[in-house]
Amino acid sequence: MQLHIGKAETNIPIKPTSVVTEQSSAAKGLKEKYGQIVLVLQGGGALGAYQVGVYQALHEAGIEPDWVIGTSIGAINGALIVGNPLAARLERLNAFWTRVEQSPLVGFASQLPLLGVLPNWSTLAAGVSGFFRPNPLAFLGINVPLSADGAGYYSTQPLAETLSELIDIAELNTGGTRLSIGAANLHTSEMRYFDTREGELSIKHIMASGALPPAFPPVRIDGQLYWDGGILSNTPVEAVFDDKPRQNSLLFVVHLWNPEGPEPETMRQVMHRQKELQYCSRAMSHIQRQRQIHRLRHIVAELAARLPESERAAREVGELAAYGCMTRMHVVRLLAPMIEGEDHTKDIDFSASGIRRRREAGHAHGRRVLESEPWKGDFDPYEGFILHEVPSADATM
Repeated sequence: MQLHIGKAETNIPIKPTSVVTEQSSAAKGLKEKYGQIVLVLQGGGALGAYQVGVYQALHEAGIEPDWVIGTSIGAINGALIVGNPLAARLERLNAFWTRVEQSPLVGFASQLPLLGVLPNWSTLAAGVSGFFRPNPLAFLGINVPLSADGAGYYSTQPLAETLSELIDIAELNTGGTRLSIGAANLHTSEMRYFDTREGELSIKHIMASGALPPAFPPVRIDGQLYWDGGILSNTPVEAVFDDKPRQNSLLFVVHLWNPEGPEPETMRQVMHRQKELQYCSRAMSHIQRQRQIHRLRHIVAELAARLPESERAAREVGELAAYGCMTRMHVVRLLAPMIEGEDHTKDIDFSASGIRRRREAGHAHGRRVLESEPWKGDFDPYEGFILHEVPSADATM
């Protein structure tokens, strides 16, 4: 199934319609019944505007995450959420996405015949204000010597300055909401999640998660160089599934790349579909594996409970029974829709209209999910992992 958004404008406001300063009673009840609320944000450049809309819907409903996990643009959005007091979160998200919008002149010119690709070409040629700018030395040739910390076609110093202005590092590390951001270790090719539960994070950690080569240079942390976590795992749900101790969770997992799509018939469609497959990051295989694992944990726990007390007291039996677990995870997947006319360069579409339309789509979809409350109902007691998918109102077959 493909999701599409046409060119028609919606009436969903971009600015927050209200400011929520505390969790609503409904949100507190949600946590009491279903456990911690987790927001998982995939990487995808300009597509991350959709995540802002989803968060806006949660925020307006008084539902704030206990834990935010992100990669690349998801790490940036996540840090803007966690790194600000509740009342300032949407304001700071707005500020970031306003700064990275391209000039209105570019947007106007793109409406002219044959200039529809102008916003994306503008990004490649001039960078994005407040985010990245061209590194002239890198364009002199692929063999021009560059420092290991500067080997990229663009400098992300503008992003460092933007994030330093919009993120309160003290709030990020001590505000009470947990943040995990994924980055790929360049030396070992291992995924690493920097986590505020384990230690203090800085702007450099956020930058590392979004350092996508060859566009952006790696970021050095504790002597090691890191690239964008999306290289290894662009959908960082395993951070939740592998977390210890395990606990009941309600996860809102926001996907920016479509795991399903039509057969490509042109080279433009081939490049688009290839990129979708690359960055959807085996999301469905992760889901199937976790569903099997959690079911087995429930079965082990049930079998252990049926043993006589004398058997359960044995050390060996206790060690085996420890593999069992009765925690339950409700996973709500929100999939960003396709916008009419987009292609493999959609993740660098920082035009004002592209950002607005994706954010409106996320807001509408988030509200639809909250209204439907798919996590309510009776479920197989042996199922520890339950996937919910609520189609967008703009979905078409």
